[in-house]
Amino acid sequence: MIERADGILSDINAPAELPVPSVIQQAPGIMFQGRLVKSLVFSTDLAIICHCDADAVLAVYPFMCQPAITQALVAASQRPVINGVGGSITQGERCVTLALHSEMQGVAGVVVNAGIPVDTVHDLAAHVNVPVVVTVYRADDQARAQIEAGVDMVNVAAGRRTAAVVAQLHEQYPHLPIIATGGPTDASILETLQAGASAISWTPPTAQELERKVMERVRGAE
Repeated sequence: MIERADGILSDINAPAELPVPSVIQQAPGIMFQGRLVKSLVFSTDLAIICHCDADAVLAVYPFMCQPAITQALVAASQRPVINGVGGSITQGERCVTLALHSEMQGVAGVVVNAGIPVDTVHDLAAHVNVPVVVTVYRADDQARAQIEAGVDMVNVAAGRRTAAVVAQLHEQYPHLPIIATGGPTDASILETLQAGASAISWTPPTAQELERKVMERVRGAE
């Protein structure tokens, strides 16, 4: 047993109740805060995060970044958190301010979505010391301009085209770390890794889906 920073005792040898797909271990990984990260759980649900064995947390949600949420994620996750700070909704000085605040709260990186202007990416790269990640959907001129503005890595979320976009970016920027969605199967994860992804973001089932399965088992036993 060990005592976590929040005073709660936990067993580091206990198996995860929500393990990420084991095939992700084949990823080369990316270093965040001195930790080799191969898997990132794409969630802001603390119940899911705390019962999952992903190496890091990709915390992106469709609202303006809230420092209170960032603080809760960093405190509870006990692993690197890459936090969304802007994109289509939040840009310019406000985005940079939120990124700096997130950095002071202890995040391992900040991520912006594809709608972010290139000048905001440049300002983030100039002012933030943690890695700056841009989410891209295509390997187009906009993505290239954002990458060349100074990002440290990309997060590819292109749906069924993810592996193809990863392959294009890996060919153009062979030393650029790439996080990418792996898809729903081991085969799709492997395809993304073989295309050049460094780490895989995994979307877990929701707490509601897991609770429904528990209740179905309970009702079935009655």
